[in-house]
Amino acid sequence: MNVQTVEPSADADALLPGAQFSDAYSVATDSAELNARQAAERMLGHGPRWIEMLLALRNFLVAPFGLKTSAPNETGASDIIGIFPIVSQTPDRLVAGFNDKHLDFRVVVDVATSGAARNVTATTLVKTHNWLGRTYLAIILPFHRLVVRSLLRQVAT
Repeated sequence: MNVQTVEPSADADALLPGAQFSDAYSVATDSAELNARQAAERMLGHGPRWIEMLLALRNFLVAPFGLKTSAPNETGASDIIGIFPIVSQTPDRLVAGFNDKHLDFRVVVDVATSGAARNVTATTLVKTHNWLGRTYLAIILPFHRLVVRSLLRQVAT
């Protein structure tokens, strides 16, 4: 279950116009019938304990700044995976995320057939709005890379 760094999809800018940050990671799985919703549920539905602890610390630290600490209600999303409201979904792609005062973000889960395997790609897109968003992004990036790789490994197991 080797997680690879890949290029974000060509249409990533359409998913969050003006995004200043994007990255993508991919893993192969032998679950031939896996769709994007199932892959997103494996990734985002429940993470390892160390990720839950990091998220709890993050929520504690950002609360004084008025940043969102859970899935927001105002997005109109009636469907949520973990803490992420679903923006759109098809069998091959699920887009989740929300907008906040410091930044907007999307996590995109794509599945594609590659021979007998299914490749699952997680793309993160971020559009910052102010110094707080840029600072927040710079602080969380090292953790983000570890977290996404770990979550993708859950898809392959």
